[in-house]
Amino acid sequence: MTEKNLAMLCDFYEFTMSNGYFKNGFYKKNTYFDVFYRSVPDGGGFAIAAGLEQFIEYIKDLHFTEENIQFLRSKKIFDEDFLTYLKDFRFTGDIYAVPEGTPVFPREPIMTIKAPAIEAQIIETFALLAINHQTLIATKANRIVRAAQGRTVLEFGSRRAQGGDGAILGARAAYIGGCNGTACTITDELYSVPCGGTMAHSWIQMFDTEYEAFKTYCELYPYSTTLLVDTYDTLKSGIPNAIRAFKEVLIPKGITNFAIRLDSGDISYLSKKARKMLDDAGLFMCKITASNSLDEYLIRDLMMQGAQIDTFGVGERMITSKSSPVFGGVYKLVAVENDAGEIIPKIKISENIGKITNPHFKKVYRLYDKDSGKALADQLCVYDEVIDETQPLTIFDPEAIWKTKTLTDFTVKELQVPVFLNGKCVYESPSIDEIRDYCAEQVELLWDEVKRFENPHNYYVDLSQKLWDLKNRLLKEQKSL
Repeated sequence: MTEKNLAMLCDFYEFTMSNGYFKNGFYKKNTYFDVFYRSVPDGGGFAIAAGLEQFIEYIKDLHFTEENIQFLRSKKIFDEDFLTYLKDFRFTGDIYAVPEGTPVFPREPIMTIKAPAIEAQIIETFALLAINHQTLIATKANRIVRAAQGRTVLEFGSRRAQGGDGAILGARAAYIGGCNGTACTITDELYSVPCGGTMAHSWIQMFDTEYEAFKTYCELYPYSTTLLVDTYDTLKSGIPNAIRAFKEVLIPKGITNFAIRLDSGDISYLSKKARKMLDDAGLFMCKITASNSLDEYLIRDLMMQGAQIDTFGVGERMITSKSSPVFGGVYKLVAVENDAGEIIPKIKISENIGKITNPHFKKVYRLYDKDSGKALADQLCVYDEVIDETQPLTIFDPEAIWKTKTLTDFTVKELQVPVFLNGKCVYESPSIDEIRDYCAEQVELLWDEVKRFENPHNYYVDLSQKLWDLKNRLLKEQKSL
């Protein structure tokens, strides 16, 4: 079996274009590409950037083996000098990106790549794969976590994920988005996302009685016991047998950290009944976990109904972002350097206004209110622009440019940070817990109106006057052709 090299995880047209760039000399030109998206999944107000760490690992290891080159040679369409060039291929450019866990909005660069044309082209597929997948799951997880209103949320979706990487990296992204842990063991081993679990119905069915199954489990795992109570009859046998096992095995040992899990039926009704039965038995400390095809909308409804749930285990609807399963990130050329080193802006136009790109090498600034600390707006600027915090700034709503907002008492933060410079990684990836904490802090800086699940407030992402004028000039030039 051929050894998997992620350099070959690349759309074939990246190689045909790169071969063409090599033959006509374009491969020596520095190019600028932006990674951005156009619409928020589930009609939400923002997305959570994720996947940068895996992209960094990919860039560091980017190379082609003799076996890879032989495979390309077998296609009989590539120039031999181009294949020779690939033997010593390494990334030599610059990459700027927003840190993982940052709330990001449509049409602003999550990542910017400055690199010779072939290098920038070959990494497109993996850049989009890494950012699109994990940003999608982190965004969905964050919605679910916010719906839970401070209750614990665990990721339970490995068996329903789209393949191994979907499960492993999906669990990582879910943790960034705010989940407290995962059922995916390997994600803990690789990325230190806390893993844990309870039991399957099969455990209970293996024993002659439900009580014997519960008692044995309590004896084996006294300090991490969660009993699944719906294998037979939740109210008539499941909860009573769990109460008996807790009282006979755990309470005499002074252990009070235990729980039951509901995985079917009317979760709201059963959780209330379970809470009363547990309290009547004096087990006020016993927690109630709920699973079974949950998402942010079902969890929100359960909370509104007063469901007595302490922990939510969320599977398929989070790990696949079932209600909105595609994150539409794109990778677009925005500038090219000429032979004199001058940056020439490029634009893509379309009859679909939403697909018209924002040209040039850019910076992204986030503006915060001085008093509340809340994020007010983002502004895209040409790379050499600096926003003056001492001067009033008028922001236009990109969806309705007659709507303006003048900002006075604000602070400014540049969102993108250098990740690679001249092919060398200059960014130290934070720990997974640091990324998760950062995400929670940054989401807290958004106004509640932006965080609504339906019809969120339209957050302002504006172009600076210089960039606005440049874009319109390019549009007029294209129109005149």
